[in-house]
Amino acid sequence: MSYLRFDKTLMTNLEESLPREILRTNRSGAYHCSTIVDCNTRKYHGLLVIPIPELDDENHVMLSSLDETVIQHGAEFNLGLHKYNGENFSPRGHKYIREFECEKVPTTLYRVGGVILKKEKIFVHHENRILIRYTLVDAHSETLLRFRPYLAFRSVRSYTHENAQANRHYDLVENGIKTCMYAGYPDLYMQLSKENTFHFEPNWYKGIEYPKEQERGYDFNEDLYVPGYFELNIAKGESVVFSGGISATDVSKLDELFSSEVESRTPRNNFKNCLINAAHQFLNKQGDEYYVLAGYPWFKCRARDMFISLPGLMLSIGEKEKFEMVMKTAMKAIYAFMNNEKTDLKVTEMEHPDVLLWAVWTVQQYAKLVSRSAAKNLYGVLLKDIMEYLSSGKHPNMQVHENGLIYSDGRGKAITWMNSTANGRPVIARSGYIVEFNALWYNALCFVSDLLKEDGESELTNRLDELSGKSKQSFVDTFMNEYGYLLDYVDGMMMDWSVRPNMLFAIAFDYSPLDAKQKKSILDITTKELLTPKGVRSLSPKSGGYNPNYAGPQVQRDYAYHQGTAWPWLEGFYLEAYLRIYKRNAISFAERQMIGYEDQVFCNCIGSIPELFDGNPPFKGRGAVSFAMNVAEILRTLNLLERYGNQ
Repeated sequence: MSYLRFDKTLMTNLEESLPREILRTNRSGAYHCSTIVDCNTRKYHGLLVIPIPELDDENHVMLSSLDETVIQHGAEFNLGLHKYNGENFSPRGHKYIREFECEKVPTTLYRVGGVILKKEKIFVHHENRILIRYTLVDAHSETLLRFRPYLAFRSVRSYTHENAQANRHYDLVENGIKTCMYAGYPDLYMQLSKENTFHFEPNWYKGIEYPKEQERGYDFNEDLYVPGYFELNIAKGESVVFSGGISATDVSKLDELFSSEVESRTPRNNFKNCLINAAHQFLNKQGDEYYVLAGYPWFKCRARDMFISLPGLMLSIGEKEKFEMVMKTAMKAIYAFMNNEKTDLKVTEMEHPDVLLWAVWTVQQYAKLVSRSAAKNLYGVLLKDIMEYLSSGKHPNMQVHENGLIYSDGRGKAITWMNSTANGRPVIARSGYIVEFNALWYNALCFVSDLLKEDGESELTNRLDELSGKSKQSFVDTFMNEYGYLLDYVDGMMMDWSVRPNMLFAIAFDYSPLDAKQKKSILDITTKELLTPKGVRSLSPKSGGYNPNYAGPQVQRDYAYHQGTAWPWLEGFYLEAYLRIYKRNAISFAERQMIGYEDQVFCNCIGSIPELFDGNPPFKGRGAVSFAMNVAEILRTLNLLERYGNQ
């Protein structure tokens, strides 16, 4: 039996099936995302959602969905499902689903009387093309299949409605048609591996609703255009492949293409393999450049997320070549920023003060998981240039003070990972001496100095050693309080006494300014006040402003985003610190914490981990359906546990 399998009872119960989503990507920015019953519940959902650089930097829903109809003896059974006004679902095709599984590809088995139809979906790597294979497993009489495409041709940020400007023209192509609703968009090619008849029957299907958008306080309905339908006969045991893409395909090779794509997939037959498969989905190849997307379905490549995610997404699963390809692009972005040069690279938020320090941490993980000599050969110059740039005060929002600590102004703009804003202002205005910035700074000073000393560097390493010596004592004096934990930030007379997880980094990194007793005290308080089964809370329930439920309209969610919600990626650093302190005695505890995530691959986004969880029971998954840092840090922790277990 497949690891990721859902039976008829769950599939036909929309309360259970609609919250479960499925994601497939082409590793070049395009994706397919919907629910496991193929009912779109977000404006971001669609069969073919692709970037169109000629228009903007957003993704666009080209093909929203494809309704299948089984016809026997003149009786029609529509397998589609859409939500309309007033909790009306039509045509309720989910009632024919017998089971769904996605060990290699999402596979739905329908039963309509004596007909058993299997549907399998796959996205072609590095091509804007979705393939759907239909196999008639069983039938006792002549069977006809009808396919009705729902077209959107719109940005994921907007909706489409019936309008006179939509172009209804289409051209016949081999075993299908091509059409384009609006100028500026590419043609959409819809083809089948078997000869068929296309019936031109243009209609707008009005008032389709997206309940997830309604929950989030946004507009939530649109109209979709259906140009007509394809019709063909299918025999028992026969397979037919549908292709939706922005270029024509060789229809005679569709079945071969589908099979070859399936073979290249990692089977989702256990928890770790689910995460490995999810990790592959964040890779985004654009031309000769490689990026890591922060999450799906709405995130782009954010610099901090990329550097935090890289070791877990790639090094922890033995894919160092991919790590090096992404770092090659990232290095261009780093130098463009440090040299104040304009760039077309699609890396955002490079200006945040901690980003370059996270880049150093990323190289540090490469040195540990690959080799120090390889790290020096590939990234030694980069590390030297970053530390020269930062230590000489060239960063526009990072000053190195006489006490060895770094100071950044975050009063008017969110500059840390706690980046939610409301009414144009940071919800949490973390400014001044920020605890994780300075933990990163001390770690970077020590690591780069130690690495460069191996090659006899002296001038820079002497300066770094002097700064680390100052920073070490100043860090303790500035952040350590009498209650045994670290202040979150200090800005003059302003001290934030909130118990937050940012102090974790000071005890998780290889180089820490804290002694063993201080580390244990911080870990104990984190365990008591911040740890949940689904990650580390962003704020203690005992601190003022605790708001653990990330739900409701945008402003309500902004105020809750970092005020008590739980983040799985933080637990990677928590468990790294736990293992540092308790060594092999911590393995069983850490393994239990990891098991706590396994149930998540069966809900939210199947096979992946969502962006965050509510900070209180039942710890509901929220935000983006698949989040790179969470997947990465769980994978890195699993790798860490293997290494501790082998000691």
